[in-house]
Amino acid sequence: MRRIGLGFLASMAAACLLSAAAAAAPSSEAPRSAPSNPDYAKAEELIEAEKFAEALPLLRKAEANEPDNADVHNYLGYALRKLERYDAALKHYGIALRIAPRHRGANEYLGELYLVLGDLARAEERLAVLDRACPFGCEEYTELKDEIATYKARTGKGK
Repeated sequence: MRRIGLGFLASMAAACLLSAAAAAAPSSEAPRSAPSNPDYAKAEELIEAEKFAEALPLLRKAEANEPDNADVHNYLGYALRKLERYDAALKHYGIALRIAPRHRGANEYLGELYLVLGDLARAEERLAVLDRACPFGCEEYTELKDEIATYKARTGKGK
């Protein structure tokens, strides 16, 4: 039987640690941290207070400053969905997912919108994306999974 040298074991341990750190680090497709834009920050506060109509002009300003920010488009989609402007919400979720296909918030919220629109299959597609994006589970996956279960129980679909 061959002896494994300490150097080899140390390098293997280091490789495992680096792999674990890389897996835990946000990927380029994970949501970016909030923009340093004061309009976005204020809009976020308004959304948390469920003042969606008031948040929209601030989000539009944030979009003008950061047109390629997936988080801005995700919140635009969220506010528009809450205001029942579904076509516009779909547009912004689509933009967010073109920028960051595994964006957890956009995938969850788009799945929830699909349920509002009665499209269970597409909601389940978003859940599958979240399942791949969150190999160890995440809040967005759990929330969409619960929403899908509630939808199925309420409508009798998918049994």
